[in-house]
Amino acid sequence: QVQLVESGGGLAQAGGSLRLSCAASGRAFSIYAVGWFRQAPGKEREFVAAINWRNSGTYYGDSAKGRFTISGDNAKNTVDLQMNTLKPEDTAVYYCAARSWLVPMDYLEYNYWGQGTQVIVSS
Repeated sequence: QVQLVESGGGLAQAGGSLRLSCAASGRAFSIYAVGWFRQAPGKEREFVAAINWRNSGTYYGDSAKGRFTISGDNAKNTVDLQMNTLKPEDTAVYYCAARSWLVPMDYLEYNYWGQGTQVIVSS
């Protein structure tokens, strides 16, 4: 089993920045991909970014390109999501997820999930 814990959410103003962190424990060595997803009220869970845990390859959803950066630290078993130039539409609960093979963008393909961290961006 893999346990994931997110941190770093909170309130930011439009144009500001937040950094989310996802800490993995348990069978962290079995992780191949870590993804960040978000879900706003009444909306489907959306892919934000993902990283290949083995070769650090990164992938971004359209909403994140050019503004967000995903990075991993294998030694600490953490994956961060640096979010810049925040917009009110970035308001959502952000979830960290992991799986043991491939780097899909579909949240249904991920096995392990954190509890989520709230991000609120005010205009």
